[in-house]
Amino acid sequence: MRVHRSAPVRNFTVLPNAVLQYRRLSYTARGLLADLLSRPDGWREDGRHMADTSPQGRGAVRRALKELTDAGYYRVEKIRMPDGTIRTETHVYDAPWFTPDATRPAPGGAATGAAGSPVVKDRQQEPTLPASPADDLASKGEEEDSETEEVREAVATLFQVIRPEPRLRLGEAEARELAPLVAQWLARGSTSADLAHALLPGLPTPMHSAAAVLRYRLEHKLPPARPAARPSTRYTECAKCHDPVPRPGICRPCAGLATRTLPVGQGADVAAAGAARVRTALRSAMPGTRPARVAA
Repeated sequence: MRVHRSAPVRNFTVLPNAVLQYRRLSYTARGLLADLLSRPDGWREDGRHMADTSPQGRGAVRRALKELTDAGYYRVEKIRMPDGTIRTETHVYDAPWFTPDATRPAPGGAATGAAGSPVVKDRQQEPTLPASPADDLASKGEEEDSETEEVREAVATLFQVIRPEPRLRLGEAEARELAPLVAQWLARGSTSADLAHALLPGLPTPMHSAAAVLRYRLEHKLPPARPAARPSTRYTECAKCHDPVPRPGICRPCAGLATRTLPVGQGADVAAAGAARVRTALRSAMPGTRPARVAA
């Protein structure tokens, strides 16, 4: 048997496996208990209405409620009010309430219903209720506030990339799980076009899990990290001879720490020729002077 589960983000109910796998209860009783536990506190529904809105009929629902009552999951309590009237109050538990001598197991893996009775419920404990729509919106707002701008950008980019491919349909929770991988692509300089080129072509047929395919491609096609930019080497001039030096100041020959070497017979000639060309160029740029040809 292969079990396929989704990851809902709202409107879901958490139930112990011991309740759903308790084989001493019929499948009708367990299904009815799961339905009752999914209702919010204050829900009003009697056995007749349950039967009228289900295909089992009143007899089956009546027997299921009796099973739940005998097992300690369902209890109807009559309370006498100060004015003398009697009010009926119904309690639904996700663990039996009528065996106080039972002990709660130590923390560990999920228990199974085949071994012994389920965990006993404390009657004085406040009901644990599904989140209301208002609480749902508040928790969603807190989650969105806790998200970083990087994650939001990665989720938006992923949805933009996979929009043209109808087989790559993701839920919001699945996109958030893939957001760190997409953020790595963006941090390494990839664009939406790069992601589309890596994720969309050659999709498998049939498509069993769009999230798994996208995760595999994001992990195995991740581009290499950019090499660190090497600092550019800039030179300045010596304060005395104007030769290039790596840092401001004077060069080693001008400081007396090294000997300046020039080609024999060429140093003075090159300097004199350069100075002559500079003087000629300056005179030609002055107004009222005739440009002169500079000797090559």
